[in-house]
Amino acid sequence: MTEFFQSLFQIFLSPLGLVALAALDSSMLFFLPMAVEAAVVILSARHPYLFWAFPLLATAGSMIGASITFWMGQKIGEKSLEHWIPTRKLETLRCRIKDKGAIALAVPALLPPPFPLTPFVLTCGALEVNRNRFFLTLGSLRLLRFGIVGILGRLYGPQVLTWLESTAFKGIVIGFVVLALAGTTFTVYKYVVSTRNHRRAIATD
Repeated sequence: MTEFFQSLFQIFLSPLGLVALAALDSSMLFFLPMAVEAAVVILSARHPYLFWAFPLLATAGSMIGASITFWMGQKIGEKSLEHWIPTRKLETLRCRIKDKGAIALAVPALLPPPFPLTPFVLTCGALEVNRNRFFLTLGSLRLLRFGIVGILGRLYGPQVLTWLESTAFKGIVIGFVVLALAGTTFTVYKYVVSTRNHRRAIATD
């Protein structure tokens, strides 16, 4: 079982795997905090002369996942947002949209956990903010974030590679994969329930 989880993790430690991981990370159907950043650091450490390419790949994947999340927000609608986002936070997001628009909601692209990006993207889709302006800002800030991470991976590559071989890291990988599977299952369930409620609300109206 341990080897299975490690093999699953290694799948994402390739250029195409990084794109897929970043896309999943920016969607509502996957849950694994800091996974993309970890992958960018590891790849930059393993391939120091290509460290500049990995932030580009991560940003591309992140935009793909964010587009899916934006579309999901459009599908579930504003009335169903309360099933995904706490009421107080949702009201704060509405006020920010009203005052500053899409750019204000894209700023969390720079913020680390516990400030998840996907609720912001979902809200933008549900409230129909300016799509082009939002994704232009989001893409720029994601590239900045992953670029900084890539530089750190390039600078501290030897230390990173040594840690990858440790028993502690292998245990962390297993824990994170289990967490991802549990979180993803719960998120899919929430989306199915929310979509059904939205359709019933439309039918009732």
